[in-house]
Amino acid sequence: QVQLVESGGGLVQAGGSLRLSCTASGFIFSLSVMGWYRQAPGKERELVAFITGAGSTVYADSVKNRFTISRDNAKNTAYLQMNNLKPEDTAVYYCKAWNPLNWGQGTQVTVSS
Repeated sequence: QVQLVESGGGLVQAGGSLRLSCTASGFIFSLSVMGWYRQAPGKERELVAFITGAGSTVYADSVKNRFTISRDNAKNTAYLQMNNLKPEDTAVYYCKAWNPLNWGQGTQVTVSS
C-alpha cells in the first residue's frame, strides 16, 4: 500500500524557518520524482518544488533562494527546508510522488506577520 506521511508544519513568525518531511512507503522511493505542492485558502494547488531520484531540482519562482528540497533515499524521505518565511507562504503543504502517483494528507504551515 502506497503511503506518504507529512510532518513538520506549524505556526512561525515571518522570517522564520520550518522543515517539512515526507516519509514514503509501499513503493521504490529512489525511482520516483518527489515534490511539494501547496494550497492557500481560495486558491488553486500550486507546485512548490520537485526533485528527481538523482537529485535534480526545480523550484517555483516564488520560493527560489528561500526553500530547499532534498531527499534521503535510504530513509525513504523527502524534505522541504523553508527559510525566510513570508505570510504569503501560509498554506496546506502536500507531498506528491509521481511513480506511482500519490499524495500525502497535507500539513498546515501558517506564517504570522
